[in-house]
Amino acid sequence: MPRYFLALLVMIGTVLPCAAQESPYFVTYDHHLEEPGNLEIETFSTMGIPRSGQHLYAAPYMELGYGVTGRWTSELYLEGQGTAGDSTVFTGWRWENRFRPLKREHFLNPILYLEYENINEASRIQKEIVGGGPNITSPNSELQPVKAHELETKLILSSTVHDWNIAGNFTVEKNLSESEGFEFGYAFGFARPLASLASGRECRFCRENFIAGMEFYGGLGTTEAGFSAHNTAHYVAPVVSWQVSDNSSFHFSPAIALTHEGSLVLIRFGYGYEIRGFGSKLAQFFGGKR
Repeated sequence: MPRYFLALLVMIGTVLPCAAQESPYFVTYDHHLEEPGNLEIETFSTMGIPRSGQHLYAAPYMELGYGVTGRWTSELYLEGQGTAGDSTVFTGWRWENRFRPLKREHFLNPILYLEYENINEASRIQKEIVGGGPNITSPNSELQPVKAHELETKLILSSTVHDWNIAGNFTVEKNLSESEGFEFGYAFGFARPLASLASGRECRFCRENFIAGMEFYGGLGTTEAGFSAHNTAHYVAPVVSWQVSDNSSFHFSPAIALTHEGSLVLIRFGYGYEIRGFGSKLAQFFGGKR
């Protein structure tokens, strides 16, 4: 059953157009939340280019994000992983929530992040890198049976300066399944549109439809091994998003390793689709059925 489910995720990812986003980041979060009542469907994948002794792998995942209110966005993740010469496995699900404590936008905007993860040790989507990073050398037969119930929090700080977005995240994660300590990680990014003014004509390849930037992310050790950037995976990643239409976009990022831990390169790409007014349409549909 997990293989059929993972195949469904991959199939969905090939047919859905991409969802519009305010930033092109894959790991870093900024202060922009989903509009109330909008449903965003996204499919992404992380592909690990191996070092010597490692294997090529691809980790697809799907996000369903809903704007509960103007200050609360909730998302459900479904994820899997396939390794060359090994197997394809379903690695679990995550429930993410982001809260904006302040009503208005300020120079520095804080966002509070809380996520519950019901995954196994074969997970490799690397939406965040904490501690020393994921296990990418052991076979899936050893990793999948090891379950992990994790609680993850982030402090997100983000600012818009002229056309630039600048965002930083500090991550703390705790595995509730084992008597482990806390794991730490970070992410930092900046990005801006290639053009700040619209061209005055409708086109898909105009410069204002592209947002480009950079992000940096990695682990910061654990309470058991010590809070440190040593012996942890760190990446630098150019990022770009293309606004295909009013409610669709494409995202791409090649992340290059700065340390010997982790994969040599991470290739990330994603698609999605935003359904505006989904909540009100759903309420009208069920209301009409009464």
